Amino acid sequence: MKTKTIRPEITQSMINQITTFLHDAITKRGFKRAIFGLSGGVDSAVVARLCTLALKAENCLALLLPSRHSNPKNLQDALDFCTYFNLPYKLIKLESFELAYNQNLQDQATPLTYGNFCARMRMNVLYDQSQKNSSLVIGTSNKSELMLGYGTLFGDLACAINPIAPFYKTEIYKLAKLLEIPQSIIAKAPSADLYPNQSDEGDLGYSYEQIDKLLIRLEMLKEESIHLLEKEGFDPIMTQSILKRIKTNAFKRELPEFFSFTSLS
Repeated sequence: MKTKTIRPEITQSMINQITTFLHDAITKRGFKRAIFGLSGGVDSAVVARLCTLALKAENCLALLLPSRHSNPKNLQDALDFCTYFNLPYKLIKLESFELAYNQNLQDQATPLTYGNFCARMRMNVLYDQSQKNSSLVIGTSNKSELMLGYGTLFGDLACAINPIAPFYKTEIYKLAKLLEIPQSIIAKAPSADLYPNQSDEGDLGYSYEQIDKLLIRLEMLKEESIHLLEKEGFDPIMTQSILKRIKTNAFKRELPEFFSFTSLS
């Protein structure tokens, strides 16, 4: 049964709590370094900044992993971010992986399967580099994406620790301002940048401002009270679309299910 949820205020004190959590979560696992993908978008920029505050920049490594179809501006924004915050980085282009994919599976590809392949290649590279650098992979998915299942299993959803998982996308922007993320990153339209002209809003059908208002309201409602949403002014078509997406992708938020001997009888 759901209970009323009041969202916490995004303050400098919250930033301090997150960085303390990050430092403790990494060190208790026996690590001193963090690694993460830096796309040029606001989510990864916020995570990068939190990591540098938690561990110092010299103990962090940002991987810049553009695909063939990535917007060059996103790469430039990521490079400028690393320069501005003195953040060590490594640029590894995915083109060679994509060419192998095209040679073997192109006839079966759709924009979605191609994007998922690139997302998983990015994570393969991240984990390869994490082992070589004795560092933990830090996740960059926000709560809106996690609730909607808007992410790739064993791709951008994979990580050891995720410091922004409790924050909706609209709250990420508040964190970004407190963390002094460059305006060029904050102002751009959200995109996974996996294929030409891809955007979050285009994929989801609605803006994060619209979606987050609904998701936050759903947190506060008991399941049997969902019918009240239309009376409260929420578009019924959007509501049904979002509810269907949450239900359909619920498996992405669950741990793998294992057979257990206790089930034998």
